[in-house]
Amino acid sequence: MSPRLQARLRHQRPDFTLEVDLDLPGQGVTVLFGPSGCGKTTLLRCLAGLESASGHITVAGETWLDDHSRRPVHQRPLAYVFQEASLFPHLSVTGNLHYGYRRTPRRLRQIHPPQVEAWLGLETLRERFPHQLSGGQRQRVAIARALLTSPQLLLMDEPLSALDQASKQDILPYLERLHRELAIPVLYVTHSPEEMARLADHLVVMADGRVRAQGSLTELLPRLDLPVTSAQEVGVVIDATLAAEDADWHLSRADFNGGALWLPTPTRPLGSPLRLRVLARDVSLARQPHHDQSIQNLLPATVVSVDSDHHPAMALVRLALADTPLLARLTRRAADQLNLTPGQQLWAQVKSVAIVD
Repeated sequence: MSPRLQARLRHQRPDFTLEVDLDLPGQGVTVLFGPSGCGKTTLLRCLAGLESASGHITVAGETWLDDHSRRPVHQRPLAYVFQEASLFPHLSVTGNLHYGYRRTPRRLRQIHPPQVEAWLGLETLRERFPHQLSGGQRQRVAIARALLTSPQLLLMDEPLSALDQASKQDILPYLERLHRELAIPVLYVTHSPEEMARLADHLVVMADGRVRAQGSLTELLPRLDLPVTSAQEVGVVIDATLAAEDADWHLSRADFNGGALWLPTPTRPLGSPLRLRVLARDVSLARQPHHDQSIQNLLPATVVSVDSDHHPAMALVRLALADTPLLARLTRRAADQLNLTPGQQLWAQVKSVAIVD
């Protein structure tokens, strides 16, 4: 198991106090999520050494901060990706990529240009200059340049926030691939539920300079006491495997621990891992399986609890598909008509179009 990233930090300003205690995996993407002003960027800057803080930081088994010493910024082996790409305008893509790579001692080089070019789809862009790139392409080059310093920690502060929606959709698949390839921890700040659902392995929910919760995405996302998503966006993420295809209908079956879901066939080979997002508003419930309807996904489910929603007319029903959680957002009238109680067995109906890979 990779050494963990541990940080116990206190940072004081006249109008704000950051006080956090983190114990994060040493690999994968940890998303920092919370409202503006809650301390996400301040936390990244403290980890980087750009803001002073007291406490303790350990990364990859090395101590960066404790009661007796504080590593300066230039001695912390990390990379920081900001909202703006900030490429060198007089250098080509290759020149930008090699800028940090050449300044990294040979013995410390763990990541090399051909790797990041393949991960981020830059092979055809090598000779272009920044003014010849789209916003999404510039940000991919910025991420690649950061990785070529072979960091032990990658910090990403809302790297897609300056991009339009089309550019975001262009770059997200590359980031998904990147987080599968990297063997270092990535801390990723975002306000986007879609980015969180697609990229996060681990989630840290922050508010008022404190950590409200930290844990795996699948564990925290269904929690109703955390301000992770709006009422319309509340749902779950399911890790599945692409198991079968129906060529006549262009549908594929994704299997997971607790059942299977049909969805439009993705451009991936059979056996590929899939991450599926199912919104509570797109799940309905029935006492019996109804096959004379348009909804294709009928899953046996157990009621775990019936909870209040933000709107008094609505209820959130927590369900279990074996060990996989599911949420359904119903009117309270419908929940009452079904006489929902914990332990009750029924059928969850999930629209295929509501499943997001």
